Amino acid sequence: MSQTLQANRKGRLEQLFDLAQAYRGWNRRELAQKIGRDPTKLCPESGNPKFDLVLELSEVLDWSIEEVAHWIWNGDEPIDIPMDTSFELLDEKAQDAHRNGEYERLVKIAEMQLQVATMPDERARAYNRLAGGWDGLGRFNRVLSAAQNGLREYPIDAGLRLLLQSTTANAHYTLWQLDEAHGMAKRVIDYFEKLPPENERENVASAHAWYVLGHTLRRMIDVDPEQAAQHASNAKAALEESAKQYEVLGKEVHDSYSGIAHTCFGGILECDVYLGKVDAREAIARILDDFNDVVEPDAMDKGDWLESYGWWSIFGCNITLRHIADEKDIQRYMALFTNKADEIANCLNHWSMRERVFSMQFEGRKRLVGWTGQDIPVVIDQEDIRLITGTMGRFPQFRDMGWSILNCGNIVQD
Repeated sequence: MSQTLQANRKGRLEQLFDLAQAYRGWNRRELAQKIGRDPTKLCPESGNPKFDLVLELSEVLDWSIEEVAHWIWNGDEPIDIPMDTSFELLDEKAQDAHRNGEYERLVKIAEMQLQVATMPDERARAYNRLAGGWDGLGRFNRVLSAAQNGLREYPIDAGLRLLLQSTTANAHYTLWQLDEAHGMAKRVIDYFEKLPPENERENVASAHAWYVLGHTLRRMIDVDPEQAAQHASNAKAALEESAKQYEVLGKEVHDSYSGIAHTCFGGILECDVYLGKVDAREAIARILDDFNDVVEPDAMDKGDWLESYGWWSIFGCNITLRHIADEKDIQRYMALFTNKADEIANCLNHWSMRERVFSMQFEGRKRLVGWTGQDIPVVIDQEDIRLITGTMGRFPQFRDMGWSILNCGNIVQD
C-alpha cells in the first residue's frame, strides 16, 4: 500500500474515533476502554484495522459494518477525472459499457458521472447507470441503494423517476422482497393509467413495471398459498400486458425487448398450468422443445433472448415440482431444466439465475432423498464453492440453504 493511501485511511479512521467520542460523549480513554484498546495505540499505524475493531466501531457509532468499512477504505475522496470530461461524454461511454456487458467499467463511469453532475437530473441519470452496473454484477442491494439515491434527487424528469421506480421494484423482486416489489411496480402502473407513456423511456418503464408485477405475483403462488389461484390469475394478466408492450418495443426499438417478452410468455405458461388451463406435461414438452433454439448457449448472443431461455428452464422446474407426481420423472425433468439454466447462467454470469438453479437443485435433491430414503451426498468442487459463496453474499435469503448445500456435500479438491 502506498504511503499516501495508508495515511488517508489512517486519517479517516481517526475521524471515526472523533465522531464516536462526540456521539457518545466520551473522552479518548473511555472510547478505548469500550472497544478494548490501549488509548495510546487506538489507531493502527497501517491504517488497516482488524475486523474486531471495525465491528466495535460499528456498535459504538450505530452504523453498519459495511458503512464503517466503506468510509475507512474509500471516504469521500474525489475520483481523478480529466478536466475536459463532460457528463454527456461520460454518459455515451456508460451506454457503450452497458451494451457490451462491461459492468465494472460501467460502475466506474457512473461514479465519474456523479462527480461531474451539476443538476439533479444528471445525478439521477448517473445513479440509474450505477444501478445498471451493479445489476450486471449481481450486487442487488447496491442496485437498490443506487436507484433509491436517484429517487432522492429533485426535480427530475417524470420518465426518469418512473424508470428509477421500476428499477427499484425489480431489485426488490430479485431479492425476494415481494411486498415491496409489488407496491413499487403498482405505483408506476397507476401513474401510467392516468397519464399514458409519451416516449421511449416511459414505454420501457411501463413495460418493466408490468413485468415486475407479473413475476412478483407468480412467485407469490408459493409464498402465499392461501391466495395462490388469485396470484396466478393476476400474474398472468400482468405478464400478458408486459409481453404486449415489450413486443411493440421489440419491433420499434430493439429486438432484445422481444427476448424479455419471451420471458413473460414462459411465466404465463407457468400460471396457465397452475390455473388448469394447460396440462403440466404438455407445458414441459413445450419448454423442452424450446431448448432446440438454445442447444449451444455459448454460441448465442449474450443478451435478453438467451436469458429468457434460462428463465423458461426455471419455470419448467416450478411446474415439475408443483404438478408432476412420478418421482422418476421429477428427477429427469429437474436435471434437464437445472442443467440448461446453469449453462445459461454461466454464459451470462447471471447471479439471480444461479440463485434459482442452486435452490431448485436443492429442492430436487430433497425430493430424491424422500423418494429413495438415501441421503446421497452432493459432489462439490472448488468452482461450485465459489459460485455458492457468491450467491450467499448476494441473496440474504439464500444463505441458510447455501450452508445446507455445502454441509451435505463431498468437496472435491482440484
